[in-house]
Amino acid sequence: MNLTRTMAVTGAIGTLLLAGCSTDATSGSDTAASGDASSAAALTVGTAFYPLQFVAERVGGDDVTIETLISPGVEPHDSEISPATVRAMQTMDTVLYLSDFQPAIDAAVETTEVRTLDAHHIVDENSEAVAIHAEEAHEGHDHAEDDHDHEDAEDHDGHDHGSADPHFWQDPTLLAEYTTDVIAEFSELDPDNAAAYEERGQELITDLNDLDTAFTEGLATCERRDLYVGHEAFGYMALAYDLAQEGLSGIDPEAEPSPARVREVRDLVLETGATTIFTDSEVSASVADSLAEDAGVEVAVLDPLESVVDGDDYLGVMNRNLEALRTGLACS
Repeated sequence: MNLTRTMAVTGAIGTLLLAGCSTDATSGSDTAASGDASSAAALTVGTAFYPLQFVAERVGGDDVTIETLISPGVEPHDSEISPATVRAMQTMDTVLYLSDFQPAIDAAVETTEVRTLDAHHIVDENSEAVAIHAEEAHEGHDHAEDDHDHEDAEDHDGHDHGSADPHFWQDPTLLAEYTTDVIAEFSELDPDNAAAYEERGQELITDLNDLDTAFTEGLATCERRDLYVGHEAFGYMALAYDLAQEGLSGIDPEAEPSPARVREVRDLVLETGATTIFTDSEVSASVADSLAEDAGVEVAVLDPLESVVDGDDYLGVMNRNLEALRTGLACS
């Protein structure tokens, strides 16, 4: 993430706090400041984006008031946080977030010095395996460099395989691991309800393990294992279920792929006999649509699950992802 931008955000947040935090926000999420906390709730917990919110809600139940730090449906990478929410963070019992993923949240955490549960250790522990799997997948393809303009080579590298993929929740077993951390965090803060957190958390872990089984079995017998995506948010999924991810752009959903990269992916689609390019619900699909039309293949949605709308939840969206994969990869 951009250090200069993070420092600027930190300075802006600090100025608001020093000024008495009297500014009424008109952008970002004011949910944390305006929500009515349940009188029965023992904890108030902030969540930085949807998968962490989902775990907090399932583990916390009625014993926890969940305050979302950004508005529902907002793409979290470059989301802003409102001054009212920053003020509210100072009174939260803990904040669930992923460092180095949302600069505005990182800055607010640093400024307010609120207690946090950072999921970044899961990324640290698994990113090397994801990167190795990605490199092996790329080596398994015949990248016809001579067919591309050398002047585009630097832009081609812009799809960025080097950055750590933050989307660990695309592997349900890793979200189950994070659930264990949340159980421990809530139990430490509120030992009177520890048994309830443990019970609800174990129910969620069972659901996540069942989801993992559904993916493992559902993707075991596919005609194809090459996963062509708009941006590379599915490295953990690819590693867990032996898929070979190839993205038009890298981990940053706002990165524009170079013409050389588009040609390369088109050639790979044609060479491997792929029938589907997967785009996601949070970024423009125009490049993927054009490539699919050029290559004569279909476009399907694969959701990175950074946010949800319209009453969706993690399990429902992941099951839709599974069905999209089974169709696009011709799984029996």
